[in-house]
Amino acid sequence: MPIKANAIFTFFNDSGGWFCQASCCGLYPLQMWPGANGVVQMSKVRRRGSFTSLIAGSAMATLALAGCAGSASGPELPPASFVSLQEGPGEEYVIGPLDELTIFVWRNPELGAKVRVRPDGRITTPLITDMPAVGKTPSMLAEDVRLQLSQYIEEPLVSVIINTFAGTFSQQVRIVGATEKPASIPYRANMTVLDAMIAVGGLSEFAAGNRARLIRFDKQAGKQKEFSLRLGDLLKKGESKANVMLKPGDVIIIPESMF
Repeated sequence: MPIKANAIFTFFNDSGGWFCQASCCGLYPLQMWPGANGVVQMSKVRRRGSFTSLIAGSAMATLALAGCAGSASGPELPPASFVSLQEGPGEEYVIGPLDELTIFVWRNPELGAKVRVRPDGRITTPLITDMPAVGKTPSMLAEDVRLQLSQYIEEPLVSVIINTFAGTFSQQVRIVGATEKPASIPYRANMTVLDAMIAVGGLSEFAAGNRARLIRFDKQAGKQKEFSLRLGDLLKKGESKANVMLKPGDVIIIPESMF
């Protein structure tokens, strides 16, 4: 059965042994021998009267077969169901740069406005200049606006409405590496790794899904933790136990495989 290593090399075997089909230089027989730490070494078989070279550079000279087939080391998170048995709110939303807001002031519409949070994290509305908004919840920002407007009108009633969401990086889930569309996506309540992979189009052709890692900052411990993911089992085999819950700020890293 052929094993496609990448866009250039394809390995296959028959009764005569292993062969390499290279798009750049044709078909070559291979000789294989065990190396250190279970790594299989390969090189082209010497032919009489012909020049012998390695298949490729040092990156292609050794094929870590055990690493390609195995999973990432590290603890695993508990499985999550595909559909939550009980939906509930997530962490309170924190305003981020480029969020679009509506500031509503009851009975004083001229003091309200529709604004976009600037990249520096501030907003400007009638009578209020350069107020910090990033890192605040909508209710916190509404209270700050109310305090500023109370200098001009009596007992203002202020509401802040989020029209479009971008969020801070701590409110996003980032997926990088061997995926179809690496992206940073807003976190949603009860979001799972399956939801995130659907959003980025799944794994790429050469992704080592079962060696993927999830990086999460533990607020209680005050340090970063790393967990292994089995994305290959989840997306290609439908293994429900490989689906896990995500949290705001999670980073999913998917390496590439040689096979």
